[in-house]
Amino acid sequence: MEIKEEAKTTDEAAPVVSMKKGNLLEIDTTRDFTNAEHELPFWTAVQQYPQAVFWALFFSIAVIMAGFDAQLVTSFYALPAFQNRFGTLYDGSYIISAPWQTGLGMGNPIGQILGALACGWPLEKFGRKMTLGICCVWSICFVFIQFFSTSIGMLCAGEILGGLAYGFYVVIGPVYASEVCPLALRGVLTACTNLAFVIGQFIAQGCSAGLESRLDQWAYKAPFAIQWLWPALLLAGLPFAVESPYWLVRKNRKEEARKALERLSSSKHRPDIDAALVLIEQTDLLEQELEATTTYFDCFKGSNLKRTEISVMVYLIQVIGGNPLIGYANFFFEQAGLSTSESFNMGVGNTALGFTGTCLSWPLMSYFGRRTIYNSGMAFMTLVLFIIGFLDLGRSHKGVVWGQASLMDIWTFVYQMTVGPICFVIISEISATRLRGRTVAIATAVQALASIVFTVAMPYMLGSDQANWRGKAGFLFGAISLVCLIWCWFRIPESKGRTFEELDILFEKKVPSRDFKTYDLIHEHESA
Repeated sequence: MEIKEEAKTTDEAAPVVSMKKGNLLEIDTTRDFTNAEHELPFWTAVQQYPQAVFWALFFSIAVIMAGFDAQLVTSFYALPAFQNRFGTLYDGSYIISAPWQTGLGMGNPIGQILGALACGWPLEKFGRKMTLGICCVWSICFVFIQFFSTSIGMLCAGEILGGLAYGFYVVIGPVYASEVCPLALRGVLTACTNLAFVIGQFIAQGCSAGLESRLDQWAYKAPFAIQWLWPALLLAGLPFAVESPYWLVRKNRKEEARKALERLSSSKHRPDIDAALVLIEQTDLLEQELEATTTYFDCFKGSNLKRTEISVMVYLIQVIGGNPLIGYANFFFEQAGLSTSESFNMGVGNTALGFTGTCLSWPLMSYFGRRTIYNSGMAFMTLVLFIIGFLDLGRSHKGVVWGQASLMDIWTFVYQMTVGPICFVIISEISATRLRGRTVAIATAVQALASIVFTVAMPYMLGSDQANWRGKAGFLFGAISLVCLIWCWFRIPESKGRTFEELDILFEKKVPSRDFKTYDLIHEHESA
C-alpha cells in the first residue's frame, strides 16, 4: 500500500493518510501499530480496553433473547397447561397438532431470515446503537402479542413478527464486538455471541423445567413475560453505550470516532489513540479503493465472494452438521425410560455442558488458531455422529439408548467448545468491515432457512409413525458433517493475530486459505 504521511502543522495534529490507487497491497503507515497489535497480550488488552469488554458483553444481551425464544416455544409442546390452552382434543387429551408445532417452530427462523436481510440498511444508516434501540422497542411490543395471545394463530403471528428483531440481534452482537475491541480481545468477545445463545437456551430450559408441574396459565405466560427483561435492560444502558468507531469513520465523523476510542480505552493504560484511528481510517480507505459501494451485491464480487462463502458455510454448518439431531436429546432420554420431568432436567444439564464448553473455548483461542479449533471440532463431531448411527443397529439393548444420549451430551460439549463459538469469531473477522453487517446478515438468513428445512424434516425422520430413523439419523448428519469437514480443510483461513487491514490484503492477494497463518505481510515489502 503506497501511503504517505502529510506534513503536520502541529505536534498534536492527527496523521492524514493519502492513497494512490492501483498499489494498495502493502503495509506502510500502519506497520508500527500493526506490530503492536500482534504483540499485545490478552490481559494487557483487557486493562487497556475495559469499556470495550463491557459494551461488547452488554450488546450480547440481545442475543440471549434469540436463544431464549427459540428454545422456549418448542419446550411448550409437552407443557400440560399450554396444551390445554392452545391444543386440540385428541383421543381424550389435548395435544399441539403437528402443523401448529411446525408453524410455531418456524416463527423464530422465518423472522430471523427477514430481520437479518433487512438489517443491513439501518445498521449503516443509523449505526449500531440506534438500530439496537429500535429493535428493543419492537421486541417489547410483540412480546405483548405472545403474552396476551388468545389463540395459537395469534401466538404464531407474534412469534414471526417478534422474530424479525432476533434477526437483527444475531447480526448486531458479533459485528459490534468485532469493531470495538483490539485484536487480542476480538476472538473471545465475538465468541461471547455463542455464549449468549447458550445462556438464553439454558434459562429457557430452566423455566420450562421449573414450571412443568404448573397447570395454570402462568406456566407459559411467566416465561413470555421474562422476555421483557432483556430489552428493558438494553434500553436503560444504550444511551451511555459507545458507538462503533469503524461506523463513525465511515460517516466522516472522525472526531467522534476518536472520542469513542478514548471512551473504550482506560485512562491509566491508554493505547496510542492516534495510531488506532489511523488504522481504522486506513482499513476503510483500502476497502473503499477495492470496493466503493456497500450493497448486498458487493458481497458476491471479487475477493468478497470467498469471504461471503466462508461466512455462510461456517454458520450453515451449525445447522446441517448435526444440531437438529442433538436438539432431540430429550426424545432419547424418554426412550431410555426417564419421565417427562427427568427428561427436562437432563435437557438443562445438556445446556449446562454447552455453557461450560463455550467458556473453555476462550483459553483455547489464546493458544490455537480459529482454523485449528474449528477443524478439530468438526473431525471429532463427525466421528461421534457415525458412532450414534452404528449404535442404533443394536437398538434392542436399553443401554444403547443411554449410550446414544451420553454421546449427544459429549457432542454438545465439543460443539460448544469449538464449532459453535468459533463460527461467530470467523464471520466477524473474515467479512470486510464495510460489508460486515450485510455479510453476517446473509449468513444468518441462510442458516435460518436451513433451520426451517430441518424443523419440517426432523419430525418425519424421527417420528415413530413416520420414518422412525431414531439414532440412524446419525449416518445422515455424519455424512453431511464429513463433506463439510473436507470443505473446512480447504477453505477456512487462519485469522488469529491478523488485523482487519491485513485480512483485506490477504484476500485481495488471493493467498490460499491454508497459507494465511504463515504469510508475512509485515516484512514482505521490506524484502521486495
